[in-house]
Amino acid sequence: MNHKTRNLGKVIAGQAVTDGAGVKLKRSLSPAHYAFFDPFLLLDEFASDESADYIAGFPEHPHRGFETVTYLLQGAMRHQDHMGNTGHLRAGGVQWMSAGRGVIHSEMPEQDNGRLHGFQLWVNLPAREKMQPPCYQDFAAVDFPVVNFGGGGRLTLLAGEFIDSNGDMLKGAITGINTQPLLVDAVLAIGQHLTVPMPLDYTAMVYVYQGDLEVGEDRRGLSAGQAGQLVDGGEVLLSAGANGAGFLLLAAKPIGEPVVQSGPFVMNTQAEIDQAFRAYREGVLTKA
Repeated sequence: MNHKTRNLGKVIAGQAVTDGAGVKLKRSLSPAHYAFFDPFLLLDEFASDESADYIAGFPEHPHRGFETVTYLLQGAMRHQDHMGNTGHLRAGGVQWMSAGRGVIHSEMPEQDNGRLHGFQLWVNLPAREKMQPPCYQDFAAVDFPVVNFGGGGRLTLLAGEFIDSNGDMLKGAITGINTQPLLVDAVLAIGQHLTVPMPLDYTAMVYVYQGDLEVGEDRRGLSAGQAGQLVDGGEVLLSAGANGAGFLLLAAKPIGEPVVQSGPFVMNTQAEIDQAFRAYREGVLTKA
């Protein structure tokens, strides 16, 4: 493990978009615009107190070739798919869905008022896993270890490992993922810092959803709604800005394969994308 501190590389400002049946989102990563960090393909944040911004949800739609990660900070959503699975996501919960060869599902709010705040992340699958059967991991907030820093600061470990100040190894509940991700949700109060070691070969990024964050020893800044690439090192140093900070830290082994994305499908070649659309039209997307 090399403890050289990573620097802030490419910065991507989240763009206001709509998806699903008109849900308002802030999108930072997107394969459609060649703005992604292998294996992280897409990152959306949805956050609103206005039900009109989210109430229509994400009606039935297909996926193939990658994994979707839905993480809620506030509110409630319901997932249903073509196999009859139903999942209920509450504040602090995560659903990690591997679409594999094909899933047709919906993701709908389970509320008609109040605040809905969360994220959807797309994580690529290696070619050898793109046509495997779909699978799910569903977790509630109580499943994840939390480290409290005092003053309102805390770290929630969703996936991967983290050594706390007592030297105890904590492990996130999400396991069995090929890219061996580290997923952290952290809130830092003013004056607080967080140091996270990680392998030199990992892709790493941070997304700020609250306040301001300073990265590395040179303390380059990121503001809410910005994603930043973390490069050249084996250790990440993150410091709260003048307003404190809330952020996601994401890291994983890169896959290093071609990425071809169109709509809800992510494959390695255009021919595979064409086949996915053809299979969906013919009603056989989810068949082996």
